[in-house]
Amino acid sequence: MVGIVLISHSSGLAEGAAELVGQIAAGTRVVPAGGTDDGRLGTSTDRIAAAIAAADTGDGVLLIPDLGSSVLSALALLADLDPRANGERIRLADAPFVEGAVAAAVAASGGLDLTAVASAAEEARDVRKL
Repeated sequence: MVGIVLISHSSGLAEGAAELVGQIAAGTRVVPAGGTDDGRLGTSTDRIAAAIAAADTGDGVLLIPDLGSSVLSALALLADLDPRANGERIRLADAPFVEGAVAAAVAASGGLDLTAVASAAEEARDVRKL
């Protein structure tokens, strides 16, 4: 099953979103990576790397960042990874944080592959609430 990493500037936001998503799509591995190593707002490539390792079940990992530097941190980490080892196994989604995470987790729980899970997350930006 595809794993999901939620990257946020806030550890509370990442953890809360992961909790919500976990209740909606039980069984899906959703791992938060929020805040800095010293507890401040910000992002940490070390936390992202640890979350990727925790989320990886062998079918790939989708990264969903909240905004701004969380995207840059994820891109920096991906640039440093060995493409032969990770190749298409780790993807960064351009998706709304909560809605994208829910859509991705539901797709992952249905056994869809990484490309389909990423598409589900990214398509969530077009879902209307009203």
